[in-house]
Amino acid sequence: MSDVKKFMFVNRKAPYGTIYALESLEVVLITAAFDQDVSLAFLDDGVYQLKKGQQTKGIEIKNFSPTYRALEDYDINKLYVEKEALEARGLSAEDLIVDVSVVSRAEMGKLMDEQDVVLSF
Repeated sequence: MSDVKKFMFVNRKAPYGTIYALESLEVVLITAAFDQDVSLAFLDDGVYQLKKGQQTKGIEIKNFSPTYRALEDYDINKLYVEKEALEARGLSAEDLIVDVSVVSRAEMGKLMDEQDVVLSF
């Protein structure tokens, strides 16, 4: 039996205004450091976490979005964005800071069903 578990981290919140997005990113990196199979899903306002060109100087919070580019260094390559969430916010995959797989809501549900652990932030 393998010790590797499939973890999916579901990000539903906007990147700033709460601690959810930053905490999720930290837990993702820790989980990957323990050689687990990690994937990230971005739904609802969570899609804004990946939006290019974030400017946080006006709200006096550090912009952590460039950290998403480091995920590949941790062998985290499974990033999924819900198509309906992007469309509802007038965004496309080209508006995002990293390469993602855009999947339908139904496909996202199937991906979640395949995981050993699903954590929502």
